[in-house]
Amino acid sequence: MGKAAPSGMPDTQLYRDVFNASPIGIAVQTLDGQPLFVNPALCSMLGFTEEELRSKHYVDFSPPEDAEKDWNLFQQLRAGSIDHYQVDKCFFRRDRSLVRGRLTLSRLHSHPSPLVLAIVEDITDKKTAEEARFRYAAIVESSDDAIISKNLDAVIVSWNAGAQRIFGYAEKEVVGQRITILIPPELWDEEDKILARLRAGERIEHFETIRVTKAGKKVDVSLRISSIRDATGKVTGFSKIARDITERKRAEHALRTSEERLRLALQAAHLGTFEWNIQTGVNSWTPELEALYGLPTGSFGGTQTAFENLVHPDDRVGVIELNHWALQSGQPTQGEWRVVWPDGSVHWISGRWQVFRNESGEPSRMVGVNADVTDRKLADAALRESEERLRLATQAGRMFAYDWDVTTDVVMRSAEHVKILGLREPLRIPHRQFVDKIHPDDRREFLSAIARLTPENPIGEVTYRALASEGRLVWLKSNGHGFFDSEGRLLRVIGMVMDVTTVKRAEEALADMTRKLIESQEQERSRIGRELHDDINQRLAMLSVELEQLGDSRPEVHSQVQELRTELGQISDDVQAISHDLHSSKVEYLGVIAGMKSWCKEVADRHKIEVAFRSDFSGNLPLEDGLPLFRVLQEAVNNAVKHSGEKRVEVQLREDSGEIHLIVRDSGKGFDVETALRGKGLGLSSMRERVRLVNGTIAIEARPMGGTNIHVRIPLERRSEPERLSA
Repeated sequence: MGKAAPSGMPDTQLYRDVFNASPIGIAVQTLDGQPLFVNPALCSMLGFTEEELRSKHYVDFSPPEDAEKDWNLFQQLRAGSIDHYQVDKCFFRRDRSLVRGRLTLSRLHSHPSPLVLAIVEDITDKKTAEEARFRYAAIVESSDDAIISKNLDAVIVSWNAGAQRIFGYAEKEVVGQRITILIPPELWDEEDKILARLRAGERIEHFETIRVTKAGKKVDVSLRISSIRDATGKVTGFSKIARDITERKRAEHALRTSEERLRLALQAAHLGTFEWNIQTGVNSWTPELEALYGLPTGSFGGTQTAFENLVHPDDRVGVIELNHWALQSGQPTQGEWRVVWPDGSVHWISGRWQVFRNESGEPSRMVGVNADVTDRKLADAALRESEERLRLATQAGRMFAYDWDVTTDVVMRSAEHVKILGLREPLRIPHRQFVDKIHPDDRREFLSAIARLTPENPIGEVTYRALASEGRLVWLKSNGHGFFDSEGRLLRVIGMVMDVTTVKRAEEALADMTRKLIESQEQERSRIGRELHDDINQRLAMLSVELEQLGDSRPEVHSQVQELRTELGQISDDVQAISHDLHSSKVEYLGVIAGMKSWCKEVADRHKIEVAFRSDFSGNLPLEDGLPLFRVLQEAVNNAVKHSGEKRVEVQLREDSGEIHLIVRDSGKGFDVETALRGKGLGLSSMRERVRLVNGTIAIEARPMGGTNIHVRIPLERRSEPERLSA
């Protein structure tokens, strides 16, 4: 500024030329804000002529908010508080559009009257670029995706917050590091391939791969990579956007797993799905649905007509009508029909489907599911047949069904009970009323049978007498199945009741006949026993005396006579033993227990074996109870002597829980019980009948080469004879 103007050019002209040629807007104005001189650049910037600009005040060029701020600074400049200031602000153009400028004002002191020099630089493009950069930077920083730039050597240059969130590294930890810090070693060659594609001018889009975090955790990412170019178009680096798709991958995996489970469920449940595009006519079937119709995968014709042709001819019209109704109503529809497989077999299908409409309200597609219900249909038919058979059986066999709801204490009976009991009662009655019909002597056993039902043993049976019409008593056998809650409480009992009166009468008649036969048998045994003892044995004794006399008179036959006498003595002993077996007077005279013990000793002596008799019974047994036990003892011990091959038999007689127990045991050859019962012998059957007549039980345990164990129980206080049933 201290140099002189070039020779021949006055200073004033030089300044004016510079003023006019400047690309930056310049104005000289008074301290009142009135423009005195404006250069062409300012006129061009604002779109006014020089005269128009000089006619306006300083604040007329700015919006109110900028003008007020600028004017406050101008007042300070005017007052001498400051000698210059700079501010970025907006200026009105002639068309009222805005241009952004950087205004610099300086006070000129060299002029006699102080003036103000205003320099205005158009920064609209610069501000727009800055705002764009700020906006892009904000987007980069706020993005959930990792946005990373790297140079041509794959060294990280920039790193946003999204990258830190995904990979765990802070910016200062990775800038300057090679990008391989994020790549698993097994995928390092992948980066080389990516760089080769980028250098060839390619753009990487949606490339899914795996990257590793600072903590060593692998994450699924989707990459978008593009080249970064300078102003000349030269590639200077690469920009990479990595999106964390771990959740999406997990969701896709879950979806695939769910679809596979659905597919397996459809197969397991014999289900198949279809979708009929009504507009195009294409009917798409899943392989599972094709299998339901007996078709190989992919062989379905793909049209509604092809489907209808697979339906059984007798059901086809009904299926077509159902589809027509679904198309008209748009309501969910269901139905069942038969289909004929290519092999000619017939199967049942159950279907549910829904018609969907387009925006115009016209049917556009039908979606549905089919299930194979052949087994259910067959089961339903079998159930109906079974129910009909049961109904006929209940009518023919005099039975009725019952259902006891324990929670309400109400018993529901089938109508057949009227024919059995003859009582005109409602089908539903209180359980207490049901129990009151049972004979008092049988009521405790009936209730005990219910009490014995448990979740582990829910089935029970009981036979009892019940009051019928006209005061009659009928014998009923009830079978029941109990149902329980999770805590073991009885909720319900269902079952059948059968009229067994005829059977009981037959059993009673058979028992009377058996009792009479056994009584007759005992009488006959006693008679034969007495005859053997009193007659035959006496006659054998007389014969022995005569033989002795014969031997004395004739010496030549003496030795033969002695042999005959010995054999005759043995016969006499055997006859006497048989007599005692048939009619043991010791049982009558000495008592049952003493008689049994004495008989065991006789058998042991006779057969040279050990019969170990042991009794802890304190009292004595009445003959009506003791005689059956004695006969069972005889049969059991004699069988052991004849067939067991053992020289020891154990006999035990004891009292326990109100019962007398007789146990006969040997460890010999044993036998097959069922085969023995089917045989011609009457020994086992006779034992059972004798025990049954005294309300006892007998258990026979035996197996070949495993010994034999016979256990008899007889109640000490037997129930009275069952009362006769009225006709």
